Amino acid sequence: MSEPSSLPVRLVHLVSEAGWPILQETLPPMARSYAASVGFKPMAGRLLVLPGETGAAVAALLGIGSDEGLVEQPFLLGKLATDLPAGLWRVEGRIENPTLALTGFHLGQYRFDRFKTVAREAVSLQPLPGADIARARLVAEAVSAGRDLINRPANDLTTEALALAARELGERFRAELREIVGEELLAENLPMIHAVGAASAHPPRLVDLTWGDSRAPKVTLVGKGVVFDTGGLNLKPENSMLLMKKDMGGAAAALAAAEIIMGLQLPVRLRVLLPIVENSVSGPAFRPGDIYRSRAGTTIEIGNTDAEGRLILSDALTLADEEKPNLLFNFATLTGAARVALGPDLPPFFTDDDELADAISRIGRVENDPVWRLPLWKPYRTMLDSKSADINNVSSGGFAGAITAAVFLKEFVQNTRSYAHFDIYGWTPTARPGRPEGGEPQAARLAAKLVEFWSSIKK
Repeated sequence: MSEPSSLPVRLVHLVSEAGWPILQETLPPMARSYAASVGFKPMAGRLLVLPGETGAAVAALLGIGSDEGLVEQPFLLGKLATDLPAGLWRVEGRIENPTLALTGFHLGQYRFDRFKTVAREAVSLQPLPGADIARARLVAEAVSAGRDLINRPANDLTTEALALAARELGERFRAELREIVGEELLAENLPMIHAVGAASAHPPRLVDLTWGDSRAPKVTLVGKGVVFDTGGLNLKPENSMLLMKKDMGGAAAALAAAEIIMGLQLPVRLRVLLPIVENSVSGPAFRPGDIYRSRAGTTIEIGNTDAEGRLILSDALTLADEEKPNLLFNFATLTGAARVALGPDLPPFFTDDDELADAISRIGRVENDPVWRLPLWKPYRTMLDSKSADINNVSSGGFAGAITAAVFLKEFVQNTRSYAHFDIYGWTPTARPGRPEGGEPQAARLAAKLVEFWSSIKK
């Protein structure tokens, strides 16, 4: 990012454990004495602003521990965005992946200020040598847009508002968009989306966005868009409902990935399907024990109305699968069991395609967007058996909740070989460099990079 040349440029030294004794000797006497007086050690993430003769900040030290080149913590520069004094800074030190490091800095600049009136001064960096500045900005802007969607409260991000965000993104890239709303869902054979969203004052809908050459390889992204989840008639307790504005995090991730794919002009025919609902309680609410016939013709017994995400995804995945895309990903804040298994920072993914699984794991590591494969264990399908329908939307016991949810979704993907389901948390509970507390469209950067890699080998 270019900056006005009139701004004074201050230096940030990346300080490793091995390099600190040497760097220490090169510092001006006052800076060296100050670092010694406060007991500075180059532990990863330790930031020290150094004063000059007048007491004003003239330089800074960022500890990187033993992580030479920022290989293990490529987003560590995000610390600079939050902790440095405002102004223009230049980073000095070896960085293995400068584009990713710059992305981390930009992601660290993010603030959710939609409802804030207090202005803040910005920290800026001179371009990192070797960094793809345009790409870093594109990725950061897409992720930030996804964060904004997740962070917006449900009274602001209604089903209409989430659909509008998709429409505005589509208009920016001249994509085609179709929206099926309310009773039209029944006419278009999308009964599960209608059933889950029928109790809300904000009508349910399906957004269908397409972009790119229709002759190109097909990539489809499906994102769960539950703008708020009360649990329905299986009402959530208070503590479980507090963060349910983030239950549309899958839709945010799909849109963020789509923005990167379109921004990079990748040679694919992209389709984004967003089933968007609010799971509310009123007279038309669907009930435990109800049975519905899905778009696929499969009858589904409702074992629990709080397992609504998989229901709306069943129709959207069936629709996606009908045209047999070359790649099909779905993103969903689907199960608490996934968080119990892997915590908030490491979403599980599920696929039958071992080659795809290897690519997802590798690219997740490279892009600092990590995920972990869990088994799509078919024998657990019996846990979803129903006495009255083809399948129940929840398992008969408390075991393997994330896996049985994935097995349920796979029932509705029969034609597409390369399919993966990402069970994301969609939230960063504790701020870290490049990852502020709040909404996070996990796996979006990973998915976009994978599509880029995949499309390059399909030429």
